[in-house]
Amino acid sequence: SKVRSYIAHAKQVAADGLTVAEFGELLFRLMSITVEVADGIPVPGEERKKWVLSAVGALFDELADYVVPLPIKPFWLLLKPGFRALVLKLASGAIEAVLPLIRGGQ
Repeated sequence: SKVRSYIAHAKQVAADGLTVAEFGELLFRLMSITVEVADGIPVPGEERKKWVLSAVGALFDELADYVVPLPIKPFWLLLKPGFRALVLKLASGAIEAVLPLIRGGQ
């Protein structure tokens, strides 16, 4: 699928490490792709939103470790769940902002 292909591409990009800005760009692009795909699925909006957030969570799980500087790595296991929850909360709000951009571009 388009989403799996993008996550595979993002993993290749992240192989040498990522800055926070690069990580944000990858997340936003994934959100745009998943919102576009989900918008065409004939299910209630909340179901589509869950699907988009699931994809964002999957990308976070795959790439977040590449952003963490080496000195913080020992603490990352403790911090990661909180950062994941924050990213998903931000993504949840951003979905509503991305949808008009996607629909306007069609």
